[in-house]
Amino acid sequence: MSEGLIPYITEPREDTGLTNGKIGIWLFLASEIMLFGAFFATYIVMRLGADHWPHGWEDQNVPMGTLNTGVLITSSVTMVMAWASLERDDLKKFQMFSAVTVALGFVFLVIKYVEYTHHFHEGMYPRTNTYLAVYFTMTGLHGLHVIFGMAVNGFLGVTGAGYWKSGHHDDRQLLINRVENAGLFWHFVDIVWIFLFPVLYLL
Repeated sequence: MSEGLIPYITEPREDTGLTNGKIGIWLFLASEIMLFGAFFATYIVMRLGADHWPHGWEDQNVPMGTLNTGVLITSSVTMVMAWASLERDDLKKFQMFSAVTVALGFVFLVIKYVEYTHHFHEGMYPRTNTYLAVYFTMTGLHGLHVIFGMAVNGFLGVTGAGYWKSGHHDDRQLLINRVENAGLFWHFVDIVWIFLFPVLYLL
């Protein structure tokens, strides 16, 4: 590996105890927290200032939302198992759990597609009212994050074999670090949904 050209990509820095990639992902997640935090703050201000605000359970399919919550929580478990498989030197299990994680992300999107289709069939468009505008904006943005996470995990699952089979310690550690960083993003996406679900479906 080009450790001399790009330092601290496999081994942690002496000053922080973190690799450059880990520092980068935490800084990125900090910006993501500010992004979604702004949306949640806007939601609170608009809801408190509205004369009438629909209850989420009146317009949303709570069982499907609950199912999607279970799907994402399960995908967090498989994401951890993918990383743990590499730590245990098991490439095949890593690829299996990565594939399952991506598949669960796809299931989540399919369920959201079904929900969106039902809303549009009932004439529930973002322009209908402020609540639906917030709902589609926040769940749509979250869905884009799911797609991005699926793309990253799918890429690592497919290309990871090349790094692993090289047999070099740095190559293997680089893959482990990248999977761990991808996992941090995936867990963040799951946590955002855990907040979105009660806010948009139950309150």
